[in-house]
Amino acid sequence: MPSFQTLLPFFGISVVLGLTPGPDNLFVLLQSATRGARSGMVIVLGLCTGLIVHTLVVAVGLGALLVASSVAFTVLKIAGAVYLVFLAWRAWRAPVSTTPGKIANADAAGLYRGGLIMNLGNPKVVIFFLAFLPQFVSAQRGHIPLQIIVLGMTFICASFIAFGVIAIASGIGGRMLLGSTRAQRALNRFSGLVFVALAAKLASSRV
Repeated sequence: MPSFQTLLPFFGISVVLGLTPGPDNLFVLLQSATRGARSGMVIVLGLCTGLIVHTLVVAVGLGALLVASSVAFTVLKIAGAVYLVFLAWRAWRAPVSTTPGKIANADAAGLYRGGLIMNLGNPKVVIFFLAFLPQFVSAQRGHIPLQIIVLGMTFICASFIAFGVIAIASGIGGRMLLGSTRAQRALNRFSGLVFVALAAKLASSRV
């Protein structure tokens, strides 16, 4: 088990990383602004579930195999890019309304699934975990896979807090859009362009 002296700075760094602009928190920000903070929090749960999967993959050593296999890496990143393009298309075509509650929204299961797919479709998360988590592992403390899991779960808790803050703040700000169809349409268009840019970046990424 990692020591408290290790976990405390690790948690702080993880919160900062969670607030640093990236695909996951941009997804939370844009979706919360257009769908509300509650929907954003459901998406956050999906993203964090994806992080659990990535943590377990790294802990059992599959992450290194993924990085070593260019075919697996390519398939995963293309799948993630395609999903981002789908999100861009959906955002671009999203209806607008001046009546609260009339803005199109997915059910909780759909929002959760969207967050999960968003995270799992980014192979860079595994690479990041492979590079980041071992820096806080100590061979002297034994059972390295368990240390990786504890660090991963700590990172997930920090990410949940960071993403949650983004979701709530963005959701509150997004309420102002309810009275302006022009503002809603502009945000939908902007969301679509951001998703396309993220898809292009992911598709062109290398190990």
